[in-house]
Amino acid sequence: MAEEKPSNAAVVTTDQREQRLEKLARLRASGVDPYPAHFHPTHTTAQALAAFQEAEASGGTVRATVGGRLVAIRVMGKSTFAHIADGTGRLQIYLRIDEVGSEAYERFTRDLDLGDFVGVTGEMFRTRTGEATLRVEEYTLLAKALRPLPSKWHGLRDVELRYRQRYLDLIANPDVRRIFEIRTRLVTAVRQLLDERGFMEVETPILQPIYGGAAARPFTTYHNELETTLYLRIADELYLKRLIIGGFDRVYEIGKDFRNEGISYKHNPEFTQLEAYQAYADYHDMMRLVEEVWSEAAVRVLGEPAVERAGHRIDLTPPWRRITMRDAILERTGIDIEAHRDLPSLQAAMAERRLQTDPQPTWGRQVDELFATCVEADLIEPTFIIDYPVEISPLAKRKPGSPHLVERFEFFIGGLELGNAFSELNDPIDQRERFLAQYRDLTAGDEEAHPIDEAFLTALEYGMPPTGGVGWGIDRMTMLFTGQTSIREVILFPQLRSKDGE
Repeated sequence: MAEEKPSNAAVVTTDQREQRLEKLARLRASGVDPYPAHFHPTHTTAQALAAFQEAEASGGTVRATVGGRLVAIRVMGKSTFAHIADGTGRLQIYLRIDEVGSEAYERFTRDLDLGDFVGVTGEMFRTRTGEATLRVEEYTLLAKALRPLPSKWHGLRDVELRYRQRYLDLIANPDVRRIFEIRTRLVTAVRQLLDERGFMEVETPILQPIYGGAAARPFTTYHNELETTLYLRIADELYLKRLIIGGFDRVYEIGKDFRNEGISYKHNPEFTQLEAYQAYADYHDMMRLVEEVWSEAAVRVLGEPAVERAGHRIDLTPPWRRITMRDAILERTGIDIEAHRDLPSLQAAMAERRLQTDPQPTWGRQVDELFATCVEADLIEPTFIIDYPVEISPLAKRKPGSPHLVERFEFFIGGLELGNAFSELNDPIDQRERFLAQYRDLTAGDEEAHPIDEAFLTALEYGMPPTGGVGWGIDRMTMLFTGQTSIREVILFPQLRSKDGE
């Protein structure tokens, strides 16, 4: 049986599918169940190979029952070599007509295709070319595939198709599998590192009556029984702080957040966020936590405290650079934002230097926009940007001696903003005033401003200790650790515009 001709997996011809349906009907007519209910392997492909290697050293033998997808078939008259693949690797199998029987052999070569799942039983041996191989004594069809796999010559390269049919992407592109294997190991490492530092993992509501904790528009839904509008959370912050108030001194959550915003290379409406809060800490403690967790996670996942991004080898070893937003802007633009403390003065200084940014309605937002436009992309080495305008940081504690600023940082690596942290505001009077200012912005048309969360304010009035909090996106962290430039490459099923039938 010849292998399938190279084809683009996006196009499955009617003939290809009809031929496989004919084979399916023939198998059923001959009494073969093409989708049996049970199969019990004794080894994965990797385990079979490892067991054989160990047995060879002592002169023993290995019998194995292994399941996998047919990914290569080479028929040579009365014998056939093939490869099956599972989640651990590939294994060569060998069938002979006089060992499996003429009927079973004919069925294998005539009615099985690349992409079908089979279970095989037999003894391991080594071919003349030195490849460890399972000599098949019997096989079982486990699942008949009705569509051909992506071509091994051309792979699956249509970017949108890769995202829409991620299962084909994983089959065809080993590098994509590696990205998601690293992502899983990364999440495991982060959990371990926080657990080792005494943090407790918790879960907080995804459906919330009041959204908050970030500057973002929410997704809205409706609970019929309660007859109330609910929102998909945009952040975990306000519920995690309730737990600090309740006496859990170190908590974290890794979960989905949702923001009703545009899609870009670094934004997906549904994303995975980590947030951690520590009592009796401030934003300096959070900086130390971030640089320790990120560098140690790199060692555990990648084997060294370094990553590659956009041609740069970036060392994550602490300590990372710390620089105020004021000094970072001054270095790049020559503008001292403290010398231009009102919006007209700042915009005039920008115009004088011909700096083109989107105009903003307030001084704090204009500072943030100036930073994002002129500074962010050049922050290649790990950098904490500290001390932000208070008006864009409604949940952060004011900086002593500079009440127009807050103890807040964002951190950047490879020109990418990766996380946000505060010395958390624990003054309920100040917090109410900040919420009221946000509410005025909200009623004036700012869709990303905070509503007033009275339940959180009530909790805060019972007293919250000095607290440091930090949040970062797992998706962007994975982008950095795998060298990807688009968030869609690190989310298994990213949000896309809908198409008919999808």
